[in-house]
Amino acid sequence: MGVLNNSTVLLAVSFILGCSSGQGPDPHGPAAAPPAKTVFDPLTQDVQKARGVQDTVDANSESTRAAVDRAERGDSPP
Repeated sequence: MGVLNNSTVLLAVSFILGCSSGQGPDPHGPAAAPPAKTVFDPLTQDVQKARGVQDTVDANSESTRAAVDRAERGDSPP
């Protein structure tokens, strides 16, 4: 049984060491490398574009709402 236990531990350690690169991050390199391109990049770009459009619509809606409020109160435009 001693050989089985030793080989199990040796096998586990080999897997752990085999999966690690053995090198840490480069302390003198860039803080964060740009992410690699993926198949989802076009989709995430579309989502970001839609959020930008929504921000523009929200800003225009807010300015229109403020103009209507000023007109209802009889205030002069700025």
